[in-house]
Amino acid sequence: MDFLKSAVASAISKGPAFGYSFGDRVDLDDSIWTLYNGTKRDDGSKCSIFSFDVSANKSRLPLARNALRKLRTLRHPGVVKVLDTVETETYIYIATERLSPLSWYVKRKSLSEETIKWGLHNIAKTLKFINTDATSVHGCIRPASIFFGESGEWKLGGFESLSSMKEDDAILPKYGSLIPDAGRYMPHEVSKGGWDVIRQNPTHAIDAYNFGTLMFEVFNGSYSGSDQLGQMKSIPPSMQQPYKRLLNPNPKARLSVGQFLDQGKRIGGFFQTPLIQVTEDIESLGLKAEDERNELLGKLDEVADDFPADFFKMKVLPELLKSVEFGGGGAKVFSTVMQIGAKLSDDEYETQIIPVVIRLFANPDRAIRVCLLDNLPLMIDHLPQKLVNDKIFPQLVTGFTDIAPVVREQTVKSVLTIVPKLSDRTVNGELLRHLAKTANDEQPGIRTNTTICLGKIARNLGTGSRAKVLSAAFARSLRDPFVHARNAALLALSATCDLFSEDDCATKLLPIMCPTLVDKEKLIRDQASKTMEIYLTRIRKYASAMPDTVLLSPGLSSSGGSTAPRMGTPANDTSWAGWAISSFTNKITTASGQMQSNAASQSAADQRPSSVPPAVPTSSKPTSQAARSGLVLSNTKSSTSIPAIISPDPAAAFNDDDAEDFGGDWGGFGDDDDNGFGNGATKSATKDEDEDPWGTPSVTAPTTSYDDKGEPDFAGWLAAQSQGKKTTRNPLPKGLSKPSASKTTRPIVGGRANTTGSAVVAKKVVLAPKKPEPKVVAKKSKEDEEEGWGDAW
Repeated sequence: MDFLKSAVASAISKGPAFGYSFGDRVDLDDSIWTLYNGTKRDDGSKCSIFSFDVSANKSRLPLARNALRKLRTLRHPGVVKVLDTVETETYIYIATERLSPLSWYVKRKSLSEETIKWGLHNIAKTLKFINTDATSVHGCIRPASIFFGESGEWKLGGFESLSSMKEDDAILPKYGSLIPDAGRYMPHEVSKGGWDVIRQNPTHAIDAYNFGTLMFEVFNGSYSGSDQLGQMKSIPPSMQQPYKRLLNPNPKARLSVGQFLDQGKRIGGFFQTPLIQVTEDIESLGLKAEDERNELLGKLDEVADDFPADFFKMKVLPELLKSVEFGGGGAKVFSTVMQIGAKLSDDEYETQIIPVVIRLFANPDRAIRVCLLDNLPLMIDHLPQKLVNDKIFPQLVTGFTDIAPVVREQTVKSVLTIVPKLSDRTVNGELLRHLAKTANDEQPGIRTNTTICLGKIARNLGTGSRAKVLSAAFARSLRDPFVHARNAALLALSATCDLFSEDDCATKLLPIMCPTLVDKEKLIRDQASKTMEIYLTRIRKYASAMPDTVLLSPGLSSSGGSTAPRMGTPANDTSWAGWAISSFTNKITTASGQMQSNAASQSAADQRPSSVPPAVPTSSKPTSQAARSGLVLSNTKSSTSIPAIISPDPAAAFNDDDAEDFGGDWGGFGDDDDNGFGNGATKSATKDEDEDPWGTPSVTAPTTSYDDKGEPDFAGWLAAQSQGKKTTRNPLPKGLSKPSASKTTRPIVGGRANTTGSAVVAKKVVLAPKKPEPKVVAKKSKEDEEEGWGDAW
């Protein structure tokens, strides 16, 4: 074999340029040619090369030259397609489309009855053209002269003896005996009177007889001589009668191949098979009406197993693609395209289907867009990531804003398929902006599907903005009036629990889920219980690993010693109504002397020296309980309004995916009556709504610093009382006195007393060295900052 290849290469190097390379040799029986698999040097495309060595087979040189000449001039879809030829004094090369001999499949009996009928139909059409239109005789019809083409169709070759009966120097009468194995396929009249008798008989006579022997061989798997032709059990019953007429011993009464073809194509004839009908109609698919097209596609599904796979690739697929793109084939045709495309290699898919798919995504027809989105899961594995991100996705996003709800819904569903092929920049930028729109869509099904989509693509989002976007989106869905949207939000929260921190779970997510525990729908209540249990389990596990406290015990000194605590909790009182703290636990032993009445206190006050300042009356002290007790309280109601969704600017640029904050596109956690879906009334910010519903006024935290870690100095207060300050009555310690029944003007700390008596201002009593008052700066906490991003709604 290597020697033969080197000899061929040497011969090519000495002759004219031949742009094809020889590959493996293909077994080809009963032929004057040696067949090789080859490739075209320019593009590497596949081909076959027929080689004839003149020096080794010089007597058959006229047959080889006749085949070369006829193949150059004869053009028909059923004839082997010639790419290039080279003829020298030592060799003849004919490059054709890639072929495989029919004899391979005949010997293995691997052809189904429907496939054989389809192949015989193709050869019959070609022979009818040769005999009738070209008035010629092929003279060599046998499996060795028939090949499977690139499309799986049967192609006719073996033109060594093709002769026109109008020519005086016809090859067949003169060189017919040189055809390999001519005696086995020779008709009776030729075996008796020689090849010259063909001029005396009809043109079709010899080809009709050889077509009959071809039928016997392909149905039986072998043929050894004319004595076997009477065994017809393997031939289909509908073909037996015309088969006999093809083999009629009288050449003038013999049925022509053209007549055989016409008989088979009659209504109910043996050539009226779905496979043949599909082949006949596929070329005019784009011209058919919708009902005819659907009927043809139904037949195509029925015969898919009988057709050679290559036929679908080379013949059916191009016609289907043209029908979808230009002939209005629609979803039905495109579904068939996808079925065929599943059998293609990556290279074939890239060259045949992908260019059409890109053009179809640019088509504004909604039916085509929905069809593409439905079949996107079948295509996505064959589409390169760069192609999806740069060419397909920019066309796909137009469906998010389409006026047809079905287009918007299918576009949302397609995100799950396409998101693995998108870059992080695209996912966290343009895609999230469009999903923010569909999350507020007027169609409840689209809002629900958007929530489901976000839950499933959560792990594709950037870690910097993922928790913020998801929590805001799910919070919005939990307020959706559509029950399935709320259920989808709960299911999505269950699936994405691990993507949130424990702090977010406890402070953000659990509060927004709590109202669903009393939802009007049992479906929501049940799912809310399951979802909250997932979050509570995680929080309990996290809390069990936390330290008991992060505060240092006030009784511990820097030296490590400890003293008895100043405050204690009764050990025996476990009732919830029991006294929690006794502030005087360690002060009992210091209480001595007799309790004095108000009159005694007043007498002591009258005897004060002139250098001692007068005591401040109780009525002049602030009436606010918080001001007296020194406790910091805040009862101001916080209410954040969530306006309607704002459509993002499509032209916005994204410089940093992780740093980009999409929280503003998804809403906050306010409890405004407007639920964000267009059915809530806007509340006016009145004074009554801003106040605490329980009537507790807002108070300002005092700035007084205490040496004892912020605890009230009860010892100093007792000492002041023992000095006999003049008061109308004994005031209680700070934080324990009752508020004034009447509303008074808030005192100015450190102000001077009004001598006119119209307003009494308390003086500040210094009980300990005063420390510099720290400057109070209004600083937002981290949580306040995070909740502020929802204002973009």
